[in-house]
Amino acid sequence: MFEFERPRGGERALLVHINFPHQPDQDDLAEFIELVRSADVVDVELVIGSRAQPSAKTFIGKGKLEEIAARVAILEVDVVLFNHALTPSQERNLEQTLQCRVLDRTGLILDIFAQRAQSFEGKLQVELAQLKHLSTRLVRGWTHLERQKGGIGLRGPGETQLETDRRLLGKRIKYLNNRLGKVARQREQSRQARTKAKVPTVALVGYTNAGKSTLFNALTEASVYAADKLFATLDPTLRKLQLSEQTELILADTVGFVRHLPHDLIAAFRATLVETREADLILHVVDCSDDSRQEKIEAVNKVLHEVGAAEVPQLLIYNKIDISGFDARIDLDDQEKAWRIWLSAVSKSGFDELIEVLRNRFCEQAAPYRLILNAGEGQIRAFLFEAGAIESENYENNGDIDLKLSVTPALFRQLTSKFDISSDRFEILTDALAGAA
Repeated sequence: MFEFERPRGGERALLVHINFPHQPDQDDLAEFIELVRSADVVDVELVIGSRAQPSAKTFIGKGKLEEIAARVAILEVDVVLFNHALTPSQERNLEQTLQCRVLDRTGLILDIFAQRAQSFEGKLQVELAQLKHLSTRLVRGWTHLERQKGGIGLRGPGETQLETDRRLLGKRIKYLNNRLGKVARQREQSRQARTKAKVPTVALVGYTNAGKSTLFNALTEASVYAADKLFATLDPTLRKLQLSEQTELILADTVGFVRHLPHDLIAAFRATLVETREADLILHVVDCSDDSRQEKIEAVNKVLHEVGAAEVPQLLIYNKIDISGFDARIDLDDQEKAWRIWLSAVSKSGFDELIEVLRNRFCEQAAPYRLILNAGEGQIRAFLFEAGAIESENYENNGDIDLKLSVTPALFRQLTSKFDISSDRFEILTDALAGAA
C-alpha cells in the first residue's frame, strides 16, 4: 500500500557522522559502518564533522552541507545516510538541497529489519514500525500530496491526497495491531502449555553480532541463520535442549540489540521479547573480544528493563574466547554461584562448563517420598498427578491413599506452600524401601 524509501542493495551511499563533544552517549561510528554493511549498501565515502549542537533546520551547518552537496554531485551517490536521528523537517530540507534521498539511523535500522524478517509475525512487526516511522514523514517534499484531488472521478469532499494517505495509513496500522494481537494470543497459549508442562525456558539475549545464533545452533544442533552482520537474526526461534534423561529446557534465540534502538521497534517487538520477560533464565551473550563490551552490556540491560525483563536471573556468557585468547572457565560470585562463563560458540570450548551450570540450576534430583492422604485431600493428589510426581498409589480400606512419590526440591516447596501441608507427613524412602513400596 505504501512505498517505503530505503536503500536498495548495491546503491552508492555517502555516510555522514557528526561529533558533538558536549553530548554524552553519542552514536558509535564503527557500529554505523557495520549497520551500513549489513544493509548491503556500497559506502563510497565517509564525511565526518563536528558541531557544538545540531542545526534545527538541516542538522549540519551551512559549510558542511555545501561540502556534502559537492561530494554527492561528484560521486553520483544514490542516498546519504546519517548516523543520527533526524526530524522529518531536517530530512526534507536536506533532500531539497542535496537532490537525493536522505535516511537517518532509524530508517537504516528499519531497512535492515525489513530485509531480515522471515516469519509472518516478524513481517507484521516490521511493517508496523515502518508505518509509524513513515506517518511523521508523509510531507517529505512531496508537495503534490498537499493538493486537493480533482478531475473526472476524483472530485470528493475536499480531502487532500495527504489526508487520504494519512487516513489509509491509520487504517493499516489498526489492522496490523489487530493481527499482531491475535499472534500474541497464540504465542501466549504455547507459553502457557510449556509452563503447565513444567518445561523451563532460557532466553539468549545480547548485543547484535555477539554470537547468539552461533551459540544457539551449537547447543541445539539447529540451523538458524548466523552471519557476521548486525541483526542477522530477527525472528525468535525456540528449540529443545536436553540436559539429562529427565530434564529438558526450551532455548529461545532473540533479536539482537543496539544502542539507541528506535522506540517504535522496541514497541513493535515487545510481543516477541515476551519470551525474554517470561524466561526462567537469561543467557546474556557478550563478545569478550570487543573493547566496548561494558557499554554494550549496559545497552542490552536498558532494553531488558524497557520490556519488563530486568528482574529475570541473568548469566553472562563471554563468547569468542577463540578470538580473544581467554581460557574457558566459570566465574563465581560471593555466594559461590556462577555469574559468568567464558566460552567459544565456534570451537565449543567452555560448553561443558555451561551445561554443568545449567544442570546444577535445572536438574534438581528428585527424591523418593511416601505420603498418605485422607479422602478429603483429593486436590493434593490431583496436583501431584498433574506434576507427574506419583510413582504408584494404593487405596486403603478406610479411604486413605498411600502414595509413592518422586519429588524435586522445587516441587516440594511448591506443594507445602500451596496446600499448607506439613513436611513431617512426608516419609523419605531409602532405595530399598522405595523399591519395595
